[in-house]
Amino acid sequence: MKITRTQAHAARILVQWPLDHVARAAGLDEDALGGFENGTHALAADQVERLRHALESGGAVFQPEDGDGGVGVRLRFTARDVKQLDRLEDEGGLVGSDDV
Repeated sequence: MKITRTQAHAARILVQWPLDHVARAAGLDEDALGGFENGTHALAADQVERLRHALESGGAVFQPEDGDGGVGVRLRFTARDVKQLDRLEDEGGLVGSDDV
């Protein structure tokens, strides 16, 4: 799936990663990534693919544009998911890495 510059920027903000971190994770030059996000630089298809994979590793989920101005990006784990995981952990339903 090809991602747009708007999706890339929104995903980076959602996963709360700085530009330099995402650039390193995707194997991109920081200036090129910044230019892609602000529309002044184009990335090759393989670079966009690496960028998408890097952002997905941080929890971003890309969805098709919804046509209503949405950018089609969300986090893999919603606040509700996190609350459920916290509740399971509090109830002893999750095994931590120290317990393995």
